[in-house]
Amino acid sequence: MPGLPFENPGAPLYSVGQVADMLGVQQAFLRRLDAHDVVSPARSDGQQRRYSRVDVGQVQQALGLIDEGLTLGGVRRVLALQAQVRVLEAQVAELRAAQRV
Repeated sequence: MPGLPFENPGAPLYSVGQVADMLGVQQAFLRRLDAHDVVSPARSDGQQRRYSRVDVGQVQQALGLIDEGLTLGGVRRVLALQAQVRVLEAQVAELRAAQRV
């Protein structure tokens, strides 16, 4: 039996208004993050933005980086580099596991 959607961190469950309320930001700020490809949430059938827990975490990271003085372009680059590091770390772990066999 598959898990429930709220158990999946990547499930697009939250509306722009819900995320704005959770994080204490303006909805326009979230739309701006999307327009600048910083955080790009999924879209519903009606083309409304739907955020996952992963997306909400990225918005939180973006807020922290903006507070440190980064531009939206800088935030986008940092988040992209972090994603690349995660992929490379997974590859290293796979190679190490293969060497042990």
